[in-house]
Amino acid sequence: MKFTVVLHTDDGQRYGVTVPDLPGCFSGGDSLDEALDSVLEAIDLHVETLLEDGESLPARQPLAVHQSNPDYAGGVWAVVDAPVEKYFGPADKINITVPRLILARIDDYAKRHGMSRSGFLVEAARTAMHA
Repeated sequence: MKFTVVLHTDDGQRYGVTVPDLPGCFSGGDSLDEALDSVLEAIDLHVETLLEDGESLPARQPLAVHQSNPDYAGGVWAVVDAPVEKYFGPADKINITVPRLILARIDDYAKRHGMSRSGFLVEAARTAMHA
């Protein structure tokens, strides 16, 4: 699952990283690469805790919403892909009917965004349901 993150530094040597869509989720590192690696673990633990506590993941907000937050001014923005789907349970294969034109548009959109058809449909449903 993709998460928007913002990296920041106060001294130019250590980097903090915050996940705006997961309030309270943050990490850091001695370099940009190390900070991005460490935030994956922070996201994993945060999502696991949320779901174990019976809470759902907050809906992903558009980047512009986060960029307007003064707490993140001057930050470096990135998107990370954290494999948290394992906490949603095993996948079920389904058979659905979708109009051909819509299916082609889904496939095109998913491909342009580095997603599979299934991944796009799950993310779209999760976003629509705010789950």
